[in-house]
Amino acid sequence: MSKHAGENGPKEPPPSDNGKPPRRKRVVLNDSRNPVTVLRTITELEEQTSVGEALVRNLVRAQLRMAVGLAALVGIPLAGLPLAFYLSPTFANLCVFGLRLPWLLLGVLPFPVLFAIGYWYNRLAERHEKDFVNMVES
Repeated sequence: MSKHAGENGPKEPPPSDNGKPPRRKRVVLNDSRNPVTVLRTITELEEQTSVGEALVRNLVRAQLRMAVGLAALVGIPLAGLPLAFYLSPTFANLCVFGLRLPWLLLGVLPFPVLFAIGYWYNRLAERHEKDFVNMVES
């Protein structure tokens, strides 16, 4: 016996407040207004044809270029600070707000910088993906 069907068959929907059965809702499974070119491009992406591979390769290349650029933007200054402190002991002995400068620059400053760069990376990645989707749909 099915757990959905009662002993006397399927249950009828409960009547509404005025005694009439509830109105039926229309369910739309497919929007027929999509142009044929979108379907062709999506098919090329799904079937991994040479055109679809080129589109995806361009998206991945743009995101990789952006990631490497932002990593260099963060990595080079953070890697250069210890070298600067080693080569210039007077620079390493400066105090700001009662804290030594190396502690401030290497222990406190990277966290908001990394958060900001991560936020910026996320925004740029979403923009690349949005541009990709707009290109595929048009």
